[in-house]
Amino acid sequence: MRPWLRTPLGEYLIHWEQARLDAMLADIFGYNALQVGLAEVDLLRASRIPLHICTAREAGNDESMLPRLMVACDEAALPFASTSLDLVVLAHELEFSATPHQLLREAGRVLVAEGSVVVCGFNPYSLWGCYRCKRSQWPWRGRYLSAPKVRDWLTVLGFEVQSSRFGCYAPVVESPEWLGRWKWLDRVGQRCWPMCGAAWILHGIKRVHGARLIQPNWRQKRERARSLPAVARKQGSSGGLPGKVSRKTGET
Repeated sequence: MRPWLRTPLGEYLIHWEQARLDAMLADIFGYNALQVGLAEVDLLRASRIPLHICTAREAGNDESMLPRLMVACDEAALPFASTSLDLVVLAHELEFSATPHQLLREAGRVLVAEGSVVVCGFNPYSLWGCYRCKRSQWPWRGRYLSAPKVRDWLTVLGFEVQSSRFGCYAPVVESPEWLGRWKWLDRVGQRCWPMCGAAWILHGIKRVHGARLIQPNWRQKRERARSLPAVARKQGSSGGLPGKVSRKTGET
């Protein structure tokens, strides 16, 4: 997809996805974040997680990938320990993976409990999907997966889908001028046919039954030692008990 991303239509897609991911990832916290796919674009730029890792099928010296930590590996076998990542972003990797279910299982394996997975994909029920039916190899040889299908896969793997976004309603055009003329469909499509956008984004959270995240209560105040009343201390020092009758005098 690298050559296609430099076309007006590819830039149109990346601009929409980057804006949605910036708003979505800003509220996800943790220590380690992983981006799988689209190594040419820093999709984690708005994330507050300190460590950003990006995977690639082969090592390269592209300046656009720096200064991120790059790992050359097979996406179906991520070289990370189980429950070691807080965020995994799958950017159009399910379309090219020979085993998309295994890729989602790997994402669930490396995520901690209550970790987040964000999946980006292309919608077959859109204008781009109709154009692809006529030209089966445009603009890549990957498959189109619908958002409801991927949602079902995530549910089976124990994820709870929190939100979904659809966008890119403009038709397939090669000229930037014509693409600008069709931008009005983005506003109309969100109101009239929101599920027919060319691209979709799903945000899921890994749920583990019986697991509960316990955090320290920094606002809890230390209890002060209880002290006896002044009357009790005075009576205790005299050695006598109140209300005791003396046998000699008969007085209390």
